[in-house]
Amino acid sequence: MKKSITHFNSLLAVMFFLLAGTGLSAQETQVDKVNVPLSDPARPVKLEVGIMNGSITVKGVQGLKEVIVEAAPRYREESRRREQERKDGLKRIMNTTTGLTVEEDNNKVDVSTGMSGHSRTIDLTIQVPTNTAMDLSTVNSGDVYVENIVGDLEISNTNGKVTVDNISGSAVIHALNGNIVSTFAKVNQQSPMSFSSMNGRIDLTFPADMKATVFMKNVQGEIYTDFDMKVEQSAIRTEEGEGKRGKYKVSFERGMKGFINGGGLEIQVSNYNGDVYIRKGK
Repeated sequence: MKKSITHFNSLLAVMFFLLAGTGLSAQETQVDKVNVPLSDPARPVKLEVGIMNGSITVKGVQGLKEVIVEAAPRYREESRRREQERKDGLKRIMNTTTGLTVEEDNNKVDVSTGMSGHSRTIDLTIQVPTNTAMDLSTVNSGDVYVENIVGDLEISNTNGKVTVDNISGSAVIHALNGNIVSTFAKVNQQSPMSFSSMNGRIDLTFPADMKATVFMKNVQGEIYTDFDMKVEQSAIRTEEGEGKRGKYKVSFERGMKGFINGGGLEIQVSNYNGDVYIRKGK
């Protein structure tokens, strides 16, 4: 069964603004909230979130039987000043629409902010059952934070940092211009992991007994670890092809391969401009 809920509360916000006469204070508290029932609360959840502007915060809650989504527009100081300006006796009314859309189908929950999220910054706060896999992405003006999750994560942030804390599972994380900080309570030994950044620090903490083979490449930065890691040089092979023109390219880049506790789970760590830390959990 498919359930879809869309919130466009700008009319209510404007009415409150006009009646209360408080303007900015009403808008600062504007939050759209949706409680999403699951098709089968006993099964794991899959959460997918894709926005253009804003932060994404996801927190796992033990025993939760639904998904709770909150969306709040973010106001800049410049917007506040403009709102207080008066011209020809007219008062500017801020558009408080979040465009929040939430769709649930067979325990898969999709969250978006539509065109509203393209023109202004919308921050999302989401509570989920702890047993949730997720695919999260944002582009501008926000960070991604995830905590207390059992599941596999795919996270992308173009211009912000990614932080995941107390995760049991696996992760594929890319932050083009931001730091990656990840702390794992347990790892899924069957799911390869990848962490990459162009301009940022990568700081990873894994269980002390994890068995992993780590492929590491860092162009303009150092790599540090407190694991007893056996390291050897390796050549990373990259293949590119374009069928129509018959172009084919093979290149080798020098990297390092490290063995933790004898090797095992494959983990790729790639950075261009920033240090890499691979830490042993306490």
